[in-house]
Amino acid sequence: MARKSLIARERKRERMVAKYADIRKQLKEAGDWDALDKLPRNSSKKRLHNRCKLTGRPKGYMRDFGICRVVFRKMALEGKIPGITKASW
Repeated sequence: MARKSLIARERKRERMVAKYADIRKQLKEAGDWDALDKLPRNSSKKRLHNRCKLTGRPKGYMRDFGICRVVFRKMALEGKIPGITKASW
């Protein structure tokens, strides 16, 4: 599991992106790059990183489910994800 501080930092970035989204959009349309530079860095959507919603793991993230591959496999084997079965042929 990821450190709590890293998970909290990512959540803080998500809130900041949501807060400044409209302002950033207006400034980009107006072409006011100086005002855009004065906004906080973490308000940019590019600085977000996908993390597992359950463990906070940054690698092996599956967008369709919002979790990492390790948690996905565990939940799939336990039957907690509908429609997912282990392949056999």
